[in-house]
Amino acid sequence: MTSIDLPERPRILVVTLRRLGDVLLTTPLVRTIRRGFPQARLEVLVFRGSERILKGNPDIDNVITIPERPSAGETLALVRRLWRRYDLAVTTQAGDRPTFYAVVAGRRRAGLIPHVGETGAWWKRHAHHIPVAAEPDRHRVTQLLALASALGLEHAPDIVCPQGSSAAEVAPLGPYAVVHANPFYRYKRWNDLGWRGLARGLAQRGLLDWAGLTALLRGAAVYIGPDTSMTHLAAGSGCPTIALYGPTSPRLIGPWPVGGLSAPWDHAGTIQNRNNVWVVQNPLSCLPCEQLGCERHLDSYSRCLDELSAGTVLIAVDQALGRLPGRASV
Repeated sequence: MTSIDLPERPRILVVTLRRLGDVLLTTPLVRTIRRGFPQARLEVLVFRGSERILKGNPDIDNVITIPERPSAGETLALVRRLWRRYDLAVTTQAGDRPTFYAVVAGRRRAGLIPHVGETGAWWKRHAHHIPVAAEPDRHRVTQLLALASALGLEHAPDIVCPQGSSAAEVAPLGPYAVVHANPFYRYKRWNDLGWRGLARGLAQRGLLDWAGLTALLRGAAVYIGPDTSMTHLAAGSGCPTIALYGPTSPRLIGPWPVGGLSAPWDHAGTIQNRNNVWVVQNPLSCLPCEQLGCERHLDSYSRCLDELSAGTVLIAVDQALGRLPGRASV
């Protein structure tokens, strides 16, 4: 099935050293590998704290964690733990550190690499038995599924959300909305006036009870949030998801809808819809700048988000509500 000879019950490691949302976007590749190698022992290496987004994932046998900035001793301990332990190591990034860990861990290796002429392309191409050049203008999940194609595996394109917890005790009895209003970094935040206007609009539609607001996703009438892991989780759960995007292009890292993307996200637009996901932007001429906000640092403001109106977002809300109950249709 693949161009790599593996034993009947191979040990496989997937290396994905990114933040929560990026780790969640790796789950279609993990599921694809699991279905292609159902007898495998499948483990994942992530940054410490990111393992929470993989809770209860039925495709994963074990999660190994490492600090984002490990000491020399911690790095050495991990190298000893990983050394040639796996029949196949798959790295989802073209960076130096993920490639190094794949080389350490796997007797056979597959991974993303830079394009020819880019820094590190030569040695990384030779480090992998199956190298796949990362396409710069493709969605993250599409990039990762290109790895699956190189391994000869049939794609399983859906996000696998965390499992094992029940919302039965806290879920409202009637329709409700989920709002994630405060991402970690300032440059990804929408303005306060916009959130207040949106809250009033949701209340008028009978969807928002602030006293009962929780992080419930699956089963929500609608979710609205910025470019964060929570929004990726909402999209993957099947909830009608409205994602507010600013400096970052959704083409590369936009929410991944149930069933995958029928067409790539445009870099910029006012309201775009793919299956259960709506991407809402304020398409200024500078969008997307791919910068850390207008001041180029993590606590910067972003004009494109600050000037995004509640009315525009509510148009997307009404579109999402109009799709219920057949919200999973393409």
